[in-house]
Amino acid sequence: MSCLIALSVPRRLTRSLLCCGLLALNACTMLGPDYQEPEVDWLSHWQPDLYGEVAAREQRAGEDLRFWWQVFNDPALNRLIEVARQDNLSLRIAGLRILESRAQLGIADSSLYPQLQQLNGAVDRVHTRRRGGDLPNNNDNFTSYQAGFNLAWELDFWGRFRRGIESADAAFFASIANQQDVQVLLSAQVTDLYFSYRTTQLRIVIARENAATQKRSYEIAERVFKSGQDSELDLQQARTQYLATLSTIPQLEITLTNLRNALCALLGRPPGDLPELDGPVNPLPGMEASRFGEIPARLLLRRPDVRAAAWQVATQSAQIGIAEADVYPAISLFGGIGWSTNTRSGSPDTSTLSVGPHLQWNIFDYGRVANNVRVQDARLQQLIESYQDKVLQAAREIDDAAIGIVKTREQETVLAESVQSSERSLALASKRYQEGYADFQRVLDSQRAVFSQAERRLINQGNYVAAVISLYKALGGGWQATLVEQVIPQPVRETMQERSDWGDMISAPLPDTVTTPPSTSRN
Repeated sequence: MSCLIALSVPRRLTRSLLCCGLLALNACTMLGPDYQEPEVDWLSHWQPDLYGEVAAREQRAGEDLRFWWQVFNDPALNRLIEVARQDNLSLRIAGLRILESRAQLGIADSSLYPQLQQLNGAVDRVHTRRRGGDLPNNNDNFTSYQAGFNLAWELDFWGRFRRGIESADAAFFASIANQQDVQVLLSAQVTDLYFSYRTTQLRIVIARENAATQKRSYEIAERVFKSGQDSELDLQQARTQYLATLSTIPQLEITLTNLRNALCALLGRPPGDLPELDGPVNPLPGMEASRFGEIPARLLLRRPDVRAAAWQVATQSAQIGIAEADVYPAISLFGGIGWSTNTRSGSPDTSTLSVGPHLQWNIFDYGRVANNVRVQDARLQQLIESYQDKVLQAAREIDDAAIGIVKTREQETVLAESVQSSERSLALASKRYQEGYADFQRVLDSQRAVFSQAERRLINQGNYVAAVISLYKALGGGWQATLVEQVIPQPVRETMQERSDWGDMISAPLPDTVTTPPSTSRN
């Protein structure tokens, strides 16, 4: 936009109109590209083949992915996630980064106002003593006083500062999306660790039950051997199998403690007992079809990490305009008021008033500015490619989780029959051995098969639960827009307020990053 003034008016009015024209030009020019969210060409027609097998035909009305873990109907798990959301340190750090980015946005906003607003003053006591030479000796004492106020305002002709605000604004929204992504990860991690803990508990139960069975067989073999009815070989084989099963329990107990300690860390607690884990060891959740009200492609773009990647692209897009502004001159308005005097007899009071425009232009930059623009553009393209990769990885996670759900459910049918067959085989082998129609090796083989198949089935059930968790995580479930009071706990906010003046910045509501896409609407 250009503004021309050609009127015959007094000089003072002409200057005023010229200033208005400059300000109008300042409001019209914006260098650099306006942000456009990257398009994912394949996403509009993408639908994983296995998704139809995961989702039921009749969708569950109003299923809320924000609280997806409630599908397991486990009060202990619900309590653990509630505590984690309150006390997890990574989530708290992510909340503090929101406050940091909000303060950075405040710094960027202030650039639209005079950048220099400086009040200065000085009081100097001067003592001069002269001795020797052709001039008479002299002592001179006086005090000088100086005071002044300087103002400098670089006009935003090329949109440098407005692009800076745009970039800081997008970084603020990215910090909110990152905090929401931490919520997603936290919900999945707590749920995964919880069911891994329960799976390990059940594996210990199976190991102890099988060890008890094998111990009885060992005692029978020992009695038979002592009565002289059988060789020592059966006795030692029974003992070996019993001890081998018994030896698996300490390692499982180590794993159980490690999982509990990992849960403690997510809950912001030191290693130790978790009262939430007390109680009976219940079976793992059944294998039911998961149901979702939206197709993955639509849910995928709502994932907080994908939204954060989009905001990062918006943050960098504005940096190109900031770099391009260095190609053009910087025009500033300067003004100053000064006063000075001293205590010498007859010395005058001096006051000064200065005002006027200043121009600064690096006309010989030797390619520095042009190459800086290229650097910023290359960084923008890198973030665009990172966004594309983020979407691809999200789609892969959905597909991987879907195949995990489908195939573990298929495997459950086979393993359930296998466990039944192995238990029946053990019963028959034990009876035939006691009646003298079969040797002891068949009993040992059957016991080994029961232990192996029961554990395989349990591990497969655990894998199914893990696949369900992975699918909800891949769909971006487990986050919710939170109040700033929930993002930063009250004691932390009070401590920060005592340490620094945060004003209302620490309590102002947070925007919704899902319904508000990255844009230049602030400009």
